[in-house]
Amino acid sequence: MAENILEVNNLCKYFDVTSGAFAPKQVLKAVDNVSFSVQKGETFGVVGESGCGKTTLGRTIVRLYSPTSGSIRFKGEEIASVKREKDFMKHRKSLQMIFQDPYASLNPRMTVGEIIGEPMTIHRMYSASERRDRVVDLLKTVGLNPDHISRFPHEFSGGQRQRIGIARTLALDPEFIICDEPISALDVSIQAQIINLLEQLQQERGISYIFIAHDISMVKHISQSIGVMYLGNIVETGNCNEIYHNPMHPYTQALLSAVPIPDPDVAKSKSRIHLTGELPSPLNPPSGCPFRTRCPHAKEICSECKPELKQVGGRKVACHLVG
Repeated sequence: MAENILEVNNLCKYFDVTSGAFAPKQVLKAVDNVSFSVQKGETFGVVGESGCGKTTLGRTIVRLYSPTSGSIRFKGEEIASVKREKDFMKHRKSLQMIFQDPYASLNPRMTVGEIIGEPMTIHRMYSASERRDRVVDLLKTVGLNPDHISRFPHEFSGGQRQRIGIARTLALDPEFIICDEPISALDVSIQAQIINLLEQLQQERGISYIFIAHDISMVKHISQSIGVMYLGNIVETGNCNEIYHNPMHPYTQALLSAVPIPDPDVAKSKSRIHLTGELPSPLNPPSGCPFRTRCPHAKEICSECKPELKQVGGRKVACHLVG
């Protein structure tokens, strides 16, 4: 069995959003008691609605946000408790992130060469000439022309900018990359190119991914394991194919019922699960199960206590009605 490169246990990230000095304290629970693990060389998909905490989870793992509580073990070493950035620098080379917006994530005042070479400069890797050669190699790796090295981000399309972002991420030869919806702002044809590039890099370099997305069918395509998030909580996690073909949690069932089917005859026979009610606010989540206010199967116990993520067969599900 492959070893785990990342282990997340009971991770929480809360934000104090109190509006004034005399206002009652308000806490936004963006990530609430999340646990999962990622094996070396594996892609772990994270899927859920907008605002469920997917991006916050990724940013907390790479320590762009400091965790409120919980454990993050990377390559067997605890990184959640590291306080100073300079103490975390040794992990930065191995733990990187591809950001969602290819327009906002690149500095418009820097050339492509400067953007890709900046991580190497920060970590004092290579000489100036070696860094330039490395940048040229990275541009070739992501399918861009080495002549692009002196151009600025505004001269490129969205897909090309995302490739530049991927090249920057690869500059330090990371072992683990968090892909925060890297294809959501791109055309469908460009999405396929980026996915193929990520899969090729994984095969060649053995990189592990967390792939964050809205589209559960895309997550199934690229991932081996999947975690379904709702209101800051993981509600179901396990093997991708098992969850895709036999979802157990009512929220996962609703997500999969919304996946479009290209065959009109099959689509007619498919029943869509329509969730009623509004998505609750993470500032004031429901008592008990966070999904109970929209769940068509909710019982009295669902309002009384929050279900824990429990083992059901080969996966884990957080539901009182499953198991």
